[in-house]
Amino acid sequence: MIQDFLNTHTFNLLQMLIVFIGYLMPIPLAYAAVYLWHHYRQERFIAGIKWVLLEIQVPRDVIKTPAAMELVFSNAFYHRSKKGFWEEYMIGAPWLWFSLEMVSIDGRVHFYIRTPSRIRDLVETQIYAQYPQAKVMEAEDYVWNIPQYTKNGDWNMWGAEFAKEKDDVQPIRTYKQMDDMKSGIKEEFKVDPLTPTIEYLGSLPKGQQMWIQIIIRQDIKMYHGPLTHKHLNFYDYAEEYIRNMLEPFTKYGKGMGLGGIDTFEVRAPGFLDLIVKQMTACLGQIHFDVGIRIIVFADKRLHSLEKFNELRKSCRLVFRQFAQPNSNQLERLNATQFDAPWADPTGLALTKIKKRMLDFYRLRVFFHPPIQNSIKYPSLISAFFPSGRSQIFVLSLEELATIYHFPGMVSETPSFKRIESKIAKPPSDLPI
Repeated sequence: MIQDFLNTHTFNLLQMLIVFIGYLMPIPLAYAAVYLWHHYRQERFIAGIKWVLLEIQVPRDVIKTPAAMELVFSNAFYHRSKKGFWEEYMIGAPWLWFSLEMVSIDGRVHFYIRTPSRIRDLVETQIYAQYPQAKVMEAEDYVWNIPQYTKNGDWNMWGAEFAKEKDDVQPIRTYKQMDDMKSGIKEEFKVDPLTPTIEYLGSLPKGQQMWIQIIIRQDIKMYHGPLTHKHLNFYDYAEEYIRNMLEPFTKYGKGMGLGGIDTFEVRAPGFLDLIVKQMTACLGQIHFDVGIRIIVFADKRLHSLEKFNELRKSCRLVFRQFAQPNSNQLERLNATQFDAPWADPTGLALTKIKKRMLDFYRLRVFFHPPIQNSIKYPSLISAFFPSGRSQIFVLSLEELATIYHFPGMVSETPSFKRIESKIAKPPSDLPI
């Protein structure tokens, strides 16, 4: 039958290609339709979430290491769950996310946590459980005190996002790798890895502001396995990644084990031994999908362009103390700047990028951006019209507690807002 059809109809190559594409077209169209529907339902659901911004103040004499913050994160922010087809595609319910923020306004340092209002009680109780003398209160959202960026406005602005430079499996430097943070060392002799950041935030003069935003959720990021080439979660991918890294240093023995089982012996060189141990230790922890964003401002009426450029360049180093060159570090990306002058001769594109950066910070957008910012453009197009697609990476519980925790007595920054005395509960036997 097919032969008779071909004998009575003549097709050239172009016609056959068009027919072939026509038969396959429903597949990408169906995929695009499902993607757009999913995005639409999530946007509808997210628009109905109520948020609350909490400010945390700790007393001067608090004695806690970042390990206390690990318990806060694991008990209050790690909402591990699975979603069925109805909940994900019909209702559009996303996985909950939270924003951890360190802010300097005229040199005054603040710690904030933005959370869905229905999780507020859980967040407060877990903070009080580890920091019983702290003060947690609802705060006015500071992001609306700065007007929207305009090229000729009163404020200079620069922003960027940060992500791991190397693979997510390789850890950054954590507080446990600093010997001075071990238990038994007096508080005044400890080295808090966050102190350099807080000191810098506290050094900003009047008319300058710096906002640091760390957005987190349970780890749902998927990876392409280097050995099995399957779609894997973080833990399975990490195992394959380590095995693939050690493959050149592995000796296999077929049937050499008890009962004739296959054996293998790994003799990793010294420069890999420490890295592999750190990666293996991370596998025993829970992990979070993370996005980091930083924005700095300078009032043009108080600071020259030269002073603003000094602020812009120095703020890139706020995460330098977490760098572990032989393993991983946080690098800057999606900065609000063009490296080539011909990329934006009018300055209109840069203004648009800065406005988008500020809007994304205000709305705490990272995991669910507008659809035009969720697609990775080709390199040639992205060089002139950057999509601003955010890069999500993974941090272990220990890594996350290292870059965001409430400092203890070791931090003496005078502009860090603390409580002068402990807050104690009233006696239970007072007459009513």
